[in-house]
Amino acid sequence: MSGRDRLREYRGKRDFGRTREPEGRPGGAAEEPRFVVQIHDASTLHFDFRLQVGDVLKSWSIPKGPSGDPQDRRLAVPTEDHPLEYEEFEGVIPAGEYGGGAVIVWDHGTYEPLSHDRKGQPVGFEESLESGHARFRLKGSKLRGEYALTRFRGGKDGDREEAWLLVKAGGGAHGHGTLDPRRARSVTSGRTLAQVAADGGSSSG
Repeated sequence: MSGRDRLREYRGKRDFGRTREPEGRPGGAAEEPRFVVQIHDASTLHFDFRLQVGDVLKSWSIPKGPSGDPQDRRLAVPTEDHPLEYEEFEGVIPAGEYGGGAVIVWDHGTYEPLSHDRKGQPVGFEESLESGHARFRLKGSKLRGEYALTRFRGGKDGDREEAWLLVKAGGGAHGHGTLDPRRARSVTSGRTLAQVAADGGSSSG
């Protein structure tokens, strides 16, 4: 499926004459796929967790944000695919636009797919997401180590809203548990949500 097809929903929700969000262009495969975690002060304050799969960023909204504590099970609700350039987006989405509010890049980096089948054979990452369970190792500035995304509700044939859990996999706790999003700082600019909102502009890392 082409990047343009996969971004149809994303583009349909936005007026690029008003928002500085990237419109998106076809992207090539990187040596290592990328990930980004953005904090988004929209109608509800939440974290957006995005993993590069092919030429788009597969995206989930995580109300409490990712955790480095394996005991924490974080609700992750799928949202529309985003363009690869969205990894660098930081700024203010205008009021009245879809997702209006301030956005900061809390963490970004690369990840290593780790999904296997029951026989221990590697499984393609997109295939593992389609089957409802994907394991991967994050290599970010703040998030490091193995994580797993598991679908527990909905899906292709389900009539309920799809929902997943993001969990730190294996090992002891590393780093943070529940984050305070209003005190968090951007990994690219060092700004908080309040500072980005006050600036009113965007900055790409």
